[in-house]
Amino acid sequence: EQALRPLGAVAVAIWAAGYDGALTLAGSAGFPPAEAARWRYVPPDVATVARCGLTERSGQWFASLAGTGLPSVGRHQYPDGGRVAVPAGTGGRIHGVLEIAWPSPLPPQPPQVVRQVEALAELCAHTLESYTPPRGPGQEPRVIPDAVELMDLADGLHDPALVLVPHLDASGHLADFRIQHVNKRFMDPAGRPRAVVGGALLLEAYPMAAGDSELFQNVERVYATGEPFRARHLNLTALVDQVPLSAVADISVSRHGNAVLLIWRIEDETARLASLLQHAQRLGRIGGFEENLLTGEITWNGQLFDLYGRPHTSTPVPLEELAAHAHPDDAVAIGRFLRTLLHHRRPASAAFRLRRPDGVTRHVRVVAEPVLDTDDRLLLVRGACQDISAQHWTEVALAATRDQLAHTEQQAVERARLTLQLQHAIMPPAQTPLQVPDLQVAVRYRPAETEQLVGGDWYDAVMLPSGLVLLCVGDVAGHGIEAATSMVVLRNALRGLAVTGAGPGQLLSWLNIVAHHLTGGVTATAVCGLYDPARRSLRWARAGHLPPVLVRGPEAEPLPLVRGMLLGAVAEAAYEEAEAQLAAGDTLLMYTDGLIERRDRPVEEALAQLLSTVRPTPTTLDQHLDRLLTYSRSDTDDDTCLVGIRVG
Repeated sequence: EQALRPLGAVAVAIWAAGYDGALTLAGSAGFPPAEAARWRYVPPDVATVARCGLTERSGQWFASLAGTGLPSVGRHQYPDGGRVAVPAGTGGRIHGVLEIAWPSPLPPQPPQVVRQVEALAELCAHTLESYTPPRGPGQEPRVIPDAVELMDLADGLHDPALVLVPHLDASGHLADFRIQHVNKRFMDPAGRPRAVVGGALLLEAYPMAAGDSELFQNVERVYATGEPFRARHLNLTALVDQVPLSAVADISVSRHGNAVLLIWRIEDETARLASLLQHAQRLGRIGGFEENLLTGEITWNGQLFDLYGRPHTSTPVPLEELAAHAHPDDAVAIGRFLRTLLHHRRPASAAFRLRRPDGVTRHVRVVAEPVLDTDDRLLLVRGACQDISAQHWTEVALAATRDQLAHTEQQAVERARLTLQLQHAIMPPAQTPLQVPDLQVAVRYRPAETEQLVGGDWYDAVMLPSGLVLLCVGDVAGHGIEAATSMVVLRNALRGLAVTGAGPGQLLSWLNIVAHHLTGGVTATAVCGLYDPARRSLRWARAGHLPPVLVRGPEAEPLPLVRGMLLGAVAEAAYEEAEAQLAAGDTLLMYTDGLIERRDRPVEEALAQLLSTVRPTPTTLDQHLDRLLTYSRSDTDDDTCLVGIRVG
């Protein structure tokens, strides 16, 4: 009424903090009696507004209870009102929390109001210091052990433990904790006797406790709030001769009455490494053994019994009897292993086939070393056996696969060599230029970049008995030796048919019959032309192939299309002819699709790119064809044939 009403507050609750972290409603005003009775006791670890007040020395100031999402006494009466929870403590220990409620949202308060609330909380703390929670019906009294009982409890633990009591400075504030008791399991990291550590102040005995580990801060928080602290793998540091030594431990800190119990369990590195070793042996299928040659005592681990297929209660097998459990063909290798190990006293290893009692044969590698005493006598032998059956059969399978791959690779190389020989027989890399008056003739062949993609592209340029020049290019579908042999048949057939004097349309019609009936149903495209040097005219026909390109001055255009389906598709087909009149300086190009074909562009775009490339006409025809191959943008790795003529 006197302190909070002028600030606009409508209700107040005073909470007492138990040693176990529980909260008890010690007094309240402004809340309905039923609501206060319902909030009489809050168990440990339940998040409320009051418990939030335990975590900060300056308290928690909430503008609106609804915005926190936390439960608290009177939340239905003042759901949107402001709340303040301030810890009430003296001498470094928090005895409870002062919680204040406002009916409406609370704006930021000036410093003098904050100091007034903190002073009220300190007044409450003096009362709570001697407060005893009332016993309700059926509620057992809480036993708060004193330091003597806590010391007895610490001595019964199997982990190192310290009993700490608060040490206050002259002004009554918590300055440190005194180590009241050290249990029998305690071992000082610095190697000091228990009597030296007992009775000392915590920060004097362990000054590093206030460092990065925040051990002292956690002990202080537990003493203040009563909430226990647990941490795993906390790094503890101790000073030994001014040298920091670190250890990893699991920490437990709890308050019991006016004392604190600190328990730490140093990680047992030996046990952890032993566990890792066991898992490594299991995953690696490794069994270890040790044989004392003086007493005859033999020690096996469980993995070795499993490897031998013997029960763990059976008698281990001595090294000298190893050959009796192995395949007879491995006796020489085992004898060499035992002689090196026992006679020459040097580490040794061997691989053998172990025959188990259940009839299963395992491939095993054994590795062992001798252990000598001070008189250089052989004392014992220790070693390990590893099941390498999976590795053995994998190596066998890999060896078979390598042999098969080598055979397959040899076949592929031979096949490619034969195909290239066929191609070179028809299209030699260095061909003698065709001698025709007032006409330059040049041909180019570019094989596929990948040797395995030997294709069926072909070209021909030959002078016929009639005085005409046969010019043609073609492309057999597919790759490999089948395509190459089909290409040879079609090229030679066209040469023979051309001697008859028939026109290019008739020649392609006959060649279609050859492709359909005589080559196993092969399909191909081709363009065939007959050039008359006297008239400077070209009669030509096409079978599903791209038309020739005529370069005249600065212009380059494909010849107008004529009808003609690809070779070998049907038994009989007719092919339309066309005639083109050439002039002095004209260049005519025939090519296969390997020159222009791209995966990401249609044929029309690729042909337009070709026309832009052929327009700048070099001095010679050979330079012209070489330039086309150099600047070709094809990306299909296909082979390419190119035939060019230049008039005059």
